[in-house]
Amino acid sequence: MSDIFIAQIAGYKKINDLQSIGLSLRYFSLGNITFTDIAGTETGNYNPNEFAIDLGYSRKLSDNFSTGLTLKYVRSDLASGQEVSTGNIINAAQAVAADLGFFYTNPEMTIGGKPAELSIGAAITNIGNKVSYTQDDTKDFIPTNLGLGSNLRLDLNEHNSIAIAFDINKLMVPTPDSSFNSNLDSPDNPRNKPLLSGMFGSFADAPGGFSEEMQELMYSVGLEYWYNKQFAVRAGYFNEHRLKGNRKFLTLGLGLRYSVFGFNFSYIVPTTSQRNPLDNTLRFSLTFDFDGKGSGSDILE
Repeated sequence: MSDIFIAQIAGYKKINDLQSIGLSLRYFSLGNITFTDIAGTETGNYNPNEFAIDLGYSRKLSDNFSTGLTLKYVRSDLASGQEVSTGNIINAAQAVAADLGFFYTNPEMTIGGKPAELSIGAAITNIGNKVSYTQDDTKDFIPTNLGLGSNLRLDLNEHNSIAIAFDINKLMVPTPDSSFNSNLDSPDNPRNKPLLSGMFGSFADAPGGFSEEMQELMYSVGLEYWYNKQFAVRAGYFNEHRLKGNRKFLTLGLGLRYSVFGFNFSYIVPTTSQRNPLDNTLRFSLTFDFDGKGSGSDILE
């Protein structure tokens, strides 16, 4: 739908050479939706939306290693006020969560006699409470995620540089088991696991064993080219197993940088018939680097 959009504003401030803080606000609108009852009679219109407020702190632990912590509040309002069963009214789901990340970089490498920089990162995101959209006792995990990523930049000469990035992501939530779908109250139902048990047990709970656990990994690869540190061309690809969501898409992007201003554009191109709210999405970002020392935006827009 043409009225779906996502917006984000973010900023950070360096406290000193070792510490910085950041703040961001994200808003996602799913557009206007007409609700109907079981007979197809319209019961009203609604604008489902979600937003999150993030407050982050990062600290440099050494010349090459740093860590960061982000606290966030998330509110997901998909159909507040609608009745899904007698007396069971839909409410907005709310969560308080945290992200924990680690980052390593080596900017003094050389490859074939040319300057290079290697960066490696790891993060566990969305560590937070389980949520429900109704008043019943059954609650669901929010999408806690483990991400591992790397980026290698090579300066070809004074004016040209290229970079390649590779990410692996794994949801740290229990694997759904169809045998429990009709027995929500069972203590063995994956949805009823405690938070930490569900997170760390997610590496070995797939009914299909190790092969199914490997299917739950999501892969991303990206390429970036900069000319004179002012103009960038980017491309990326995201792959998810066909039995675990089947999201597969290509991203294309451009970047411009002039003085303290930066502008980035990307477009998501789906490569399967699997529907996704972000299919064919245009993304624009405008950055301001008041110190004049910025290094550009993410490879995968």
